[in-house]
Amino acid sequence: MAVDVVTEVVIARPPDEVAAYAGDPSNAPEWYANIESVQWRTPPPVGVGSRLDFVARFLGRRLAYTYEVAESGHERLVMRTAQGPFPMETTYTWEPAGDGGTRMTLRNRGEPAGFAKVAAPVMAAAIRRANEKDLARLKQILESGRR
Repeated sequence: MAVDVVTEVVIARPPDEVAAYAGDPSNAPEWYANIESVQWRTPPPVGVGSRLDFVARFLGRRLAYTYEVAESGHERLVMRTAQGPFPMETTYTWEPAGDGGTRMTLRNRGEPAGFAKVAAPVMAAAIRRANEKDLARLKQILESGRR
């Protein structure tokens, strides 16, 4: 069973500002509760071919994985990993949302293997809950001007 979770939030900041902050993987530990660290394997800034090592905690487990950037721009960022029991693709999109705001969409999709395949429905629900909290935190950071 594939996992495909889409969450979104409207942030009262311009799309370029939201994309610049959320699209910089170095900022991920500030707004993703489960991401502990990000290390660049290639020199910043982010672009197609950039590789980054992430360390996260999810469902009580420590996960270490490497993302490679497949698309990068002011409207969309796509990162993929093929390693481990749960290859994942993460997509961010940013679009105008009226009154100078931004609709940010976060999509996580992947095809679990092994035991992770059995746990896919539980994983999808946990990803959705985590993403909703993370996008709320991102909104709080950007709208408060604390970045």
